Amino acid sequence: MPSPSLVHRSFWSRIASERQFLWMSVPVVLYVVLFTFVPLWGWTMAFQNFKPSKSFLQQQWVGFDWFVYLFSDESFVRVMANTLAMSSISIVFNFVSAIVLALLFNEVRILAFKRFAQTISYLPHFLSWVVVSGLVATMLSTDGVLNQTLLALGVIQKPLLWLGEPNAFWWIVGFANVWKEVGWNTIIYLAAMSAIDPNLFEAAELDGCNRYQKMGSITLPSIRPTIVILLIISVGYIMESGFEIQYLLGNGMNQETSQSIDIYVVNYGLNLGNYSLATAGGMFKSVVNIVLLFAANRLAGKLGQEKLI
Repeated sequence: MPSPSLVHRSFWSRIASERQFLWMSVPVVLYVVLFTFVPLWGWTMAFQNFKPSKSFLQQQWVGFDWFVYLFSDESFVRVMANTLAMSSISIVFNFVSAIVLALLFNEVRILAFKRFAQTISYLPHFLSWVVVSGLVATMLSTDGVLNQTLLALGVIQKPLLWLGEPNAFWWIVGFANVWKEVGWNTIIYLAAMSAIDPNLFEAAELDGCNRYQKMGSITLPSIRPTIVILLIISVGYIMESGFEIQYLLGNGMNQETSQSIDIYVVNYGLNLGNYSLATAGGMFKSVVNIVLLFAANRLAGKLGQEKLI
């Protein structure tokens, strides 16, 4: 067993040899500290009856009263259910669609067509949600492409006001997320597929496997660690269903299902000036995300899968 002095010397010698990389990481570390950890000081407002006109020492401390109020508020319980539903739908749709599209891209042998298709699928990612929401609203209007297609096929007898249907809003958000992000989400899967040993596919061909069998027996098992890691990360965002599309497409007819926790926080924090309640709502969302992230990571380890930490 090496002596403590040898271990100590080895550690500092490694630091000295990698000092250039450490200096390069300083701006990133400062960015994370300044914009991620320093703002956590604001969480103290969740335990106060915060008044902007008073200093920190003059604030009235109320303990967990605002959290008790949150869970006794029917509006918060409703928006929490909406957030979980929209986030779960988006995660499932995004995962399945991204993996399927990556598998299809990986099987394309015409390089020019593959690059063109990938470029087209990436483009929506660079559009703002304001633009995407406008496109979605246009497509779902009474004279939009969806109603016209369904009328031509005889599925419906008259145009429907889709954004006025509360039961359809969660699915609209899910499909909008898929359309915007599916191409971008395939990048990591395609990178993982490019690392698969080509000899495996050649051996499978010699055994008489077709493309679908190679996908099931080689490609998917090879990228399973990547799928598990991305799934763990996605679970850590289960309370982040979004804000822009819900805010832009929400209206009086669908507000029962379109309101998310982020909109709730904005309405109470900015519109009504109840910063303590808004902070408690945001803090609850962050804590749940952290707990679920570690729980998913631990569960993956128990099941013998790759772990994030």
